[in-house]
Amino acid sequence: MREGEELRRRRFDQLFRETRTDLLAFLVRRAESPEDAADALAETYLIVWRKLDAVPSGHQARPWLFGVARNVLLKGMTRRRSHRVLVERLAGELRVLGAVGSARADPRSGMVRAALARLPDLDREILTLSAWEGLSPTEIGVVLGRSANFVRVRLHRARVRLQRELDEGGPGSSMAFTVAAPARPPS
Repeated sequence: MREGEELRRRRFDQLFRETRTDLLAFLVRRAESPEDAADALAETYLIVWRKLDAVPSGHQARPWLFGVARNVLLKGMTRRRSHRVLVERLAGELRVLGAVGSARADPRSGMVRAALARLPDLDREILTLSAWEGLSPTEIGVVLGRSANFVRVRLHRARVRLQRELDEGGPGSSMAFTVAAPARPPS
């Protein structure tokens, strides 16, 4: 078995020595950057090592390796194209959310955020999951690993605390605020 491994290593080394310069030149001419070409070369030889028994012998090995390198490049281009499409889609969604958020901007939002910041972490989390994410007490319980009843009690108390913070919150807090449950069916 040791002898078989040694023969395999020698065959790979020979293929590498005979083809690396030509394959790298092939990849550099086609890749978007020298780094992409180097990555594709490494991936090509990784595939060659894994499939060494399938590599044709003699003069047929070189074109076979070029085919593998070409497929590696195509796969990389497809992956980068998909990545760009996803990035562009996410950027578009963020722009829409930004427009919606700025359209809903209320001069009192800073006061609400400041009042929320003064609450205990758990109260703040329960309030924001309810108001901002629209989750029911049962759903919040799942998120927090607590019972729905625990969440209902804490949510009520958190609303009272937030209302108190808003009422006592300093300059400009005389603006009317009501901390109420969002309109949705009970859970």
